[in-house]
Amino acid sequence: MAGRLEPHLEALRRELRAPDPAVLSVLLALLAVAVTLLIWRFVQGRRSSRKAVLLLGLCDAGKTLLFARLLTGKYRDTQTSITDSSAVYRVSNDKSASMTLIDLPGHESLRLQFLERFKAAARAIVFVVDSVAFQREVKDVAEFLYQVLVDSTLLKNAPALLIACNKQDVTMAKSAKLIQQQLEKELNTLRVTHSAAPTSLDGSATGGPAQLGKKGKDFDFSQLPMKVEFVECSARGSKGEEGDADFEGLEKWLAKIA
Repeated sequence: MAGRLEPHLEALRRELRAPDPAVLSVLLALLAVAVTLLIWRFVQGRRSSRKAVLLLGLCDAGKTLLFARLLTGKYRDTQTSITDSSAVYRVSNDKSASMTLIDLPGHESLRLQFLERFKAAARAIVFVVDSVAFQREVKDVAEFLYQVLVDSTLLKNAPALLIACNKQDVTMAKSAKLIQQQLEKELNTLRVTHSAAPTSLDGSATGGPAQLGKKGKDFDFSQLPMKVEFVECSARGSKGEEGDADFEGLEKWLAKIA
């Protein structure tokens, strides 16, 4: 029996030592597909484990009212938050799609502490800007946004980022385009002034903060690893407390990233 199989085994050994180029190409192609699928499943698994949408911004930007409007559709009086609030948000046109909205305090002494707690779970970030007070607060807004953008965890995970230009119901509100231009200008300046900082937001020794944007070029949001979009909205709404909020663009963006 063994003698009859020996010629066949020898032929198999020769094939393995000198495989057919066509067979080898097929095997390599199958291996490449398998590796790609494994990487895709790994990335999707990491993304699906991040279900939180963080609402960030300075005090009085309108985060908490925006949070309430998204969840209930109703207006409510709010006050400065000193802790986080969270709730499940279901996409209006797809109730099976949901995420956790987390409203974080905007006070200077609290905001980085709470961001540190929740940043690893962030699928997306809504950075709320007071479009009426923007010209007065632009440096503070840019400083907080800079700290978010150079954080090592957020750079690695690259959550989608929406700059929500709130309070557009007020006549003196600045447009999203102007806000984007001013923020890019301020962030460009902050790159230089923060270049000697010894640690990152999470406190790790890095020899300085991460490079924001592309070295040698004026900063713009397209240089970031995460996709950044701007939208105009009004949590109060053009009809005031009795009317609906004006944030269709925000709702569409949340549906897109769900």
